[in-house]
Amino acid sequence: MISEQEILNASILIVDDQNANVMLLGEMLRGAGYQCIASTNDPFEVCALHQKNHYDLILLDLQMPGMDGFQVMEGLKTIETDGYLPVLVITAQPGHKLRALGAGAKDFVAKPFDLIEVQTRIHNMLEVRLLYKELENYNKVLEQTVLERTAELHKSEARFCRLTELSSDWYWEQDENGHFTKIFGPVFEMLGIRIGDAHGQARDDQGVSWDEPEREILEANLAARRPFLDFVYGRTSPDGSRQYLMVSGEPMFDSSGRYTGYRGIGKDVTETILASLS
Repeated sequence: MISEQEILNASILIVDDQNANVMLLGEMLRGAGYQCIASTNDPFEVCALHQKNHYDLILLDLQMPGMDGFQVMEGLKTIETDGYLPVLVITAQPGHKLRALGAGAKDFVAKPFDLIEVQTRIHNMLEVRLLYKELENYNKVLEQTVLERTAELHKSEARFCRLTELSSDWYWEQDENGHFTKIFGPVFEMLGIRIGDAHGQARDDQGVSWDEPEREILEANLAARRPFLDFVYGRTSPDGSRQYLMVSGEPMFDSSGRYTGYRGIGKDVTETILASLS
């Protein structure tokens, strides 16, 4: 919410070639408690003044010599690139009201002034303008936060990948359909997966003899989407040598509990196992 004091502290520019109108509006605004009021009789100065001061509200007369209010608004559009013109037009011509709104003005007051109406329209427009700026600032902060969090996520992912490389020989992720989405290390070779298989499920033993009971336990864990930690299974190569692999894995779920895939790490622990058996 915008406080009354914030509205009274808003910056206002009065633009009118008639000094009497400038003085009348200025006295009315100061009498209502507004603190930051500027004015000019020269429409050619408006864009430069707004570029420098970024007024919250511009009270703009439409009928001025040399450059009318419509031309001023066209110039302001090059400054307010988001398309929001904080302009309340002042006109004695009823036919100009709709044209002014179509040109980008947000409201209008008619001459001769009804001071109560002018105060009400100014107050309401400033409240909307300040709310708009507050939302704009919030969106900027939110966008910056998203950028920072995204950068942190990328760094975290890089650290995770690096730690994975240090702690294991291979790492993989699968989507909910079993397709491999991330692979580090000889995953297919270690899992005995045929690389060309579309779903990554076909066995490709290439003469390797697996310990089938262990292999069935591993595949059952994967099929049931159960997490498992440091599961060791063995296989025998065609030359008769033994190899032992240790693998850990867990299913992944989104915030609604929907299964989104699997991820796991593994390493060759042959030396460790053989040393313990000797």
